[in-house]
Order: sequence, then C-alpha cells, then structure tokens
Amino acid sequence: MTTLSHRQRHILEFIVSFFRKNKFPPTIREIGEEVGISSTSVVNYNLTKLEEDHLVVRHKEVSRGLSLNWDRLLELGIVDETQTNPVTASMPAFMSMNGKTREINRVRVPVLGHIAAGEPIQVEPRDATNADEWLDIAGGLLGNDDHLFALRVRGNSMIDASVLDGDLVILRHQATANDGDMVAAWIEGDEETTLKYLYREGRNVRLQPANPNPEYQPIIRPADKVRINGKVVSVIRVLNH
Repeated sequence: MTTLSHRQRHILEFIVSFFRKNKFPPTIREIGEEVGISSTSVVNYNLTKLEEDHLVVRHKEVSRGLSLNWDRLLELGIVDETQTNPVTASMPAFMSMNGKTREINRVRVPVLGHIAAGEPIQVEPRDATNADEWLDIAGGLLGNDDHLFALRVRGNSMIDASVLDGDLVILRHQATANDGDMVAAWIEGDEETTLKYLYREGRNVRLQPANPNPEYQPIIRPADKVRINGKVVSVIRVLNH
C-alpha cells in the first residue's frame, strides 16, 4: 500500500491544480515555491519517491516533462472522476492500467530555425524538408505527434514563462489559438516572427511578453496582419548556451 507524506501529497495536488489551470505541468522550481522547499534536490528526491511508487513519470530531456498516473491518483483519492477526464484529454498518459510504464517510441521533430523572444526578428519561412537539425523525443509525450516542429529561441522576453535565450521550443503547427496561449506569431508585411502570449483585443492582436523589465513591451498589430504558425507545447532547456 502506498503511503504518502504530507509533502508528497501536497506536491501531487499542486501538479494537478497547476495543470488544470495552465494545461502543462509545473517546473521543479515552481513545485518548490509552492510547497516551501528552497532546494531543488529535495524536490527531485520527493519526485523520485513518487516515481518509484508509480505515481509520476518524468522525462528529463524535456522541460516540464512530467506526467501523472491518473488511475492511481483516483485510487488514492487525490483526484476524483470529474478531474481526471478533462486533464487526461489534454495530457498524455505514460502509465498502463496496472501501473507499469509502457514502452515509449521515439519521434523526430525538425528544428526549423530561430524565433525571437524579444523584439521580432526577420526569419525565412522554413519547412521540415529543410530542417537545421532534428530532435528525438518520446513518442506520445506531447499528445498527437503529428505536425510538431521546433524553433530555437533568441531573446529573454519570455523568461517568466521559463523560456530562456537559446532554449528550444516545440510547437504544434496550427493556424488558431486561444487567448493566453504561447504562440509563434508571424507579422505579415514586416515578414517578422516572434514568440509571445496571444490576446485578441477588438480588431487588434496583442502579443504579450513574459518579462517585467520595461524594455519588453507588448506588440500590438491589426489582427489581419498577424498569422499564427504554431502553439508552444513544450520547452527544452539547452545548457551552456
């Protein structure tokens, strides 16, 4: 029988709550801030214990690469029936019904150049036949593996969203997105692209940075001049860049 400490239960409840609000899991730092742990190694220790108990699965090659065994959480009473369905519809499951980790295939994702997380930069439209490089990620980690591509970030306007200069963002190619989604937005006419949060305001679109520094200001353009090329579904931290 699985026995959870108060801290481990708090961590699990926070991950569920965070995902329901943001549609992606929290980082190690965000978990630590929530449960009052200043040491990332202590957070990692508790996540390792949860993984050993088949409650979470961690994919360390991907930023926010954390998923939950929803069947086990339901069994333990951490979530109820009304919580599991909307969450699992958006987040891939890595656990089988018996709590065993299933085999994960690898998927190749093309890296199609750079995107600005700061002022827009001019880029050349690319396609997968002309990729700079390829990423190998766990199949199913990001839901439907179709239409995924990656861009390398330049700039620091999205640091409060845990997106740093030099990181790789994985996007799902789509022409629409909801307010509050992080998107790759192409500004027509200027032939510029940028990485920002999307908000619609009447006939305009506001592309909002995630950096409190006043040098990073929202970009506001007529809606018919902004084309969404993709929605961010994951971030890969690139060390020593």
